[in-house]
Amino acid sequence: MIRNAPLLAPALLTALLATLWGAPAAQAAKTDRTQPFVIQSDNGGEGNKISQRTRLTGNVVISQGTLQLRAESVDLRITADGFHQALASGTTGKPVSFSQGRDVPGESVQGQADQVEFDTKSDTVRFIGNAVVKVLRGTAVAEEVSGAVVLYDNRNEVFRFEGGQASPNPAGRTRLVIMPRATAAEAAASAAPLPLQPSTTLTPPTKTAP
Repeated sequence: MIRNAPLLAPALLTALLATLWGAPAAQAAKTDRTQPFVIQSDNGGEGNKISQRTRLTGNVVISQGTLQLRAESVDLRITADGFHQALASGTTGKPVSFSQGRDVPGESVQGQADQVEFDTKSDTVRFIGNAVVKVLRGTAVAEEVSGAVVLYDNRNEVFRFEGGQASPNPAGRTRLVIMPRATAAEAAASAAPLPLQPSTTLTPPTKTAP
């Protein structure tokens, strides 16, 4: 993985949440890895065929299926076995943004940070500096985690996050917000049609003589 990111302050807290999403686990859209890897930028860049590294600048957009990454600059490397590793950097007031759909319909992961490391071989995304990562169900935020560093391990359905001076939270703390999830019974009850009730206002029709 490309390691040009600045060193962060020692972590005040490190948490491992293997079941953050709740059951059943749902990975990022599996069809993404079969889609073309597309890179666009305003200023172009320079590629080195020997090292298999390319640097692009100016509103860089990387997309692959539902995956989309936006940054001011990207240092991209292609491994010998054809995987992509990238270090994306933002600018002041314009952090790197990342989003990807999940196999659960309507769910997606969205995040932003000063820098983002992206590795298609390990299937991980590392948000570095003022990191905020959210899980959305539709447009509603289901979970949110923030800190100096947030690592999203899509393959193993794990989040790791650290506090430190580069955290967006006061005193460099980490922060995790999990919204309540409706139970299956509650969801079924809310979706079931209301039972018919006898009318208290209608009167039966009057019979007429033959």
